[in-house]
Amino acid sequence: MAQSYKQLIAWRKAMEFVTEIYHATRTFPRDEMYGLTSQLRRAAVSVPSNIAEGQARYSHREFHRFLANARGSLAEIETQVAIAAALAYLPSETADPLLARAAELGRILNGLIASTKSIA
Repeated sequence: MAQSYKQLIAWRKAMEFVTEIYHATRTFPRDEMYGLTSQLRRAAVSVPSNIAEGQARYSHREFHRFLANARGSLAEIETQVAIAAALAYLPSETADPLLARAAELGRILNGLIASTKSIA
């Protein structure tokens, strides 16, 4: 296992993804500030936060559980990006790359989850 969560590719990619989500939500309508904008941002922040917290725990079982939480937050983001696109808050030129990035991060998380499951 990595010495620090900062060494994990999943954490690094998740941190980049947070900034992409923040940039994308800047153009959302003002009346969504406490709705979809806030939900998307919180879910995005949750992904690297869960990776970091889980890696800092003392057991592989806890790390596995926090990675599963991160994966759940990622699914939440995918759903919320789809909603934002359906409401025309995000053009497809923005939504499609975000969804592709989420899918890539999901594959990375799934690999990390699988590797912790065998030793949890």
